[in-house]
Amino acid sequence: MLNDYQNELCTSHDWDFSHLKALFLNCTLKRSPELSHTEGLIAISRLIMERNGVATEVIRPVDQTIAYGVWGDMTEHGWERDDWPTLYEKVQAADILILGSAIWLGEKTSVCTKVIERLYGNSSQLNTDGQYAYYGKVAGCLMTGNEDGAKHCAMNILYSLQHLGYTIPPQADAAWLGEAGPGPSYRDPDSGGPANDFTNRNTTFMTWNLLHLARMLNQAGGVPAHGNQRSQWEAGCRFDFANPEYR
Repeated sequence: MLNDYQNELCTSHDWDFSHLKALFLNCTLKRSPELSHTEGLIAISRLIMERNGVATEVIRPVDQTIAYGVWGDMTEHGWERDDWPTLYEKVQAADILILGSAIWLGEKTSVCTKVIERLYGNSSQLNTDGQYAYYGKVAGCLMTGNEDGAKHCAMNILYSLQHLGYTIPPQADAAWLGEAGPGPSYRDPDSGGPANDFTNRNTTFMTWNLLHLARMLNQAGGVPAHGNQRSQWEAGCRFDFANPEYR
């Protein structure tokens, strides 16, 4: 599935990425085993990571019963069932998170919106350094569709993820768009999607940037814990910020 250049990149370095884990959340509207075009693009990034020893997993949130809401466990807020807490354990175990989404009416899918809302519901939890839960993790996104909106979706997704605490590397998104209107989608015969040089380049750059930054953060022990610890702020520490004088 990888082209010659992508294969060469995987074999012409001596970095060790084998301690990293990556989670792809394919926010398609289609339940398994229905064909997902977004998962076809995800497969390229996933294969590059696996060729470099990274443990990967792809999950379709639509296959699970995930409640709406912005709390960690919505069964505590009136829902009979909520699979999000189990999925969140996988999110927390991953060094790299990639959200994949189709594009509808120029927007990411409703499933992707729900996932971001649920990520938000856990974002106030703290890591062992007293920072927000997603500090020290990196994120990116992949989109496919037959209409405009890829950059708009990436802008929204990546802003949301960095706001929650994820670190976003350079060029952390990639997309494939077919002709506007009805036409072949990414994995359809004669779409040209899997062979599109622009999409392959951006997917490759995104994947390697995620790998490099995740490795750097992992080796550094995460983002330095100074000036960003909510637990310390609530305890009265102001991290070199002078308290204002009140008159």
